[in-house]
Amino acid sequence: MTYRAPSSYASHPSFYGPASQLSSKALLVLTTCNSAEEADGIAANLVEARLAACVNRLDGITSTYRWEGELRRDQETLLLIKTTEDRFEALEQAICKQHSYELPEVLAVPVQGGSSGFLDWLVAAVREA
Repeated sequence: MTYRAPSSYASHPSFYGPASQLSSKALLVLTTCNSAEEADGIAANLVEARLAACVNRLDGITSTYRWEGELRRDQETLLLIKTTEDRFEALEQAICKQHSYELPEVLAVPVQGGSSGFLDWLVAAVREA
């Protein structure tokens, strides 16, 4: 499946050239963790393994959800993970292997556009050695 930037982005200069093609491969992956320590460990492992170019940690989020028939509200840490479609499957496996949750959240959102320099760097950062 190929994702394209909305037509309103077409007039922006950063959406022309090779980087615009790379943006269709870029993903923003979200996962929540039960602690900052767990989040830091997962983030470090993903970047070290070149499965993620960059991971941002957002502490102190509150998640409200239903689990096993009960309404739950927990303090969690959110990770924003930048990767590519090519690396997603291995990234998902790595998160699930290290995660303490029985069913970790792993959501991939396609990147519709972005600065060409950043997108070029992202793709290069996760390229297998």
